[in-house]
Amino acid sequence: MPLYLGRFGYTADAWAKLIADPEEDRTQAATEAVKSLGGTLHGLWWTFGDCDGYWLGELPDNVSAAAVTIAVAGSGTMRLNETHVLLTAEELGEALKKAETVRFRPPGAT
Repeated sequence: MPLYLGRFGYTADAWAKLIADPEEDRTQAATEAVKSLGGTLHGLWWTFGDCDGYWLGELPDNVSAAAVTIAVAGSGTMRLNETHVLLTAEELGEALKKAETVRFRPPGAT
C-alpha cells in the first residue's frame, strides 16, 4: 500500500477548541479517518514552526489519500493541509530509468 506523509496546521478557532478540551485525542480522530478508507495511520506528531504537525500513514491509492485530505480541509479547522506520496527506493529507481525515455523540450529549446 502506498505510504503518505501529511503536514497540517490548525486554525486559531481549532486551537481554542483543543485548549478548552485538552483530553480530546486527535490521534484517534486521524486514525479513524484513515481507517475509514481502508488505510493505516502509523503516527501523528506535533511540531513547532510553519506547521503544527505531521502524520504518516498508508492508504490504498492516491484517490483515497486525496479524499481524506479533502474531507479534513472541508472541516474548516485547518490553515495548512498537505498530503505527499512517499516513494520507496525501488520506485525511485524505476522512475529514474523511465525518466530516460521521457520526451521533453525545455522552455526556449528548439
